[in-house]
Amino acid sequence: EKEGKAHFGFRGGPSYGGKYDPTCKVGEAMLPKDEAHIAMTYSALCALRILGDDLKKVDKKAIVSSLKLLQRENGCFRCATSEEDDMRFMYCACVISDMLGDWSGVNKEAAVKYIVESQAFDGGIGLRIGAEGHGGTTYCAVASLVLMGRLDALKDYDGLVRWCVYGQGQGFVGRPNKPPDSCYSFWIGATMMMLGVYDLTAANDNRHFNLRCQTKWGGFGKYPDVHPDILHSYFGICGLSMMGMDGLRPIDPVWGITQRAAGKEKKKN
Repeated sequence: EKEGKAHFGFRGGPSYGGKYDPTCKVGEAMLPKDEAHIAMTYSALCALRILGDDLKKVDKKAIVSSLKLLQRENGCFRCATSEEDDMRFMYCACVISDMLGDWSGVNKEAAVKYIVESQAFDGGIGLRIGAEGHGGTTYCAVASLVLMGRLDALKDYDGLVRWCVYGQGQGFVGRPNKPPDSCYSFWIGATMMMLGVYDLTAANDNRHFNLRCQTKWGGFGKYPDVHPDILHSYFGICGLSMMGMDGLRPIDPVWGITQRAAGKEKKKN
């Protein structure tokens, strides 16, 4: 900590060109914005787990202490010390805490209250209180509640299930009246899996849609016949894994990585 700021965690990369030194002992002031970011910390920890790292070299105590400084009074989390706060960063904070086995950096009561108050009139959960329901932020909210053991706190469970079910066409959509998008096969599919209603998905239609998003260049686009990108390739494959496609490792719907990487893979007899 320095002047009440949270500098511990991972940044996106050394793009600023300077050596990262949160203590500023090298004789240079820390460059503006060159600090840890909660989403980058989540991503880095996931990447380390995927690569088989045991996280023993990670300064867990420093990261957890920094989470306290990123949580606002309303219960939500900022991405960095002076930046925006919303449900994406709530999710990052919860997975980081669960992955490191230390929840002391999270005020769970305040976090749960914020999530519950962010559920919209139609059952979906928004980016923040008062926002419309969205597939990605609904996933972040539900996963956070699951990790905190408070899924029971949802004020409209049935409405949320209905919102997810109605978010299916040929594939899943992120919001009402939007076209299907391959990444929501994970965001909404995983949400339904955590809610225990994945059997209500139209698995065959969703599988067919995702495979149509696969391109001749390799990878997946968000829609059929568009260029691929890494995000939609990753989540498109995650969606196909949850649909039971042969040859794909099973996905942990809560952490968003394979069960093997999460250490939750069921041992074969």
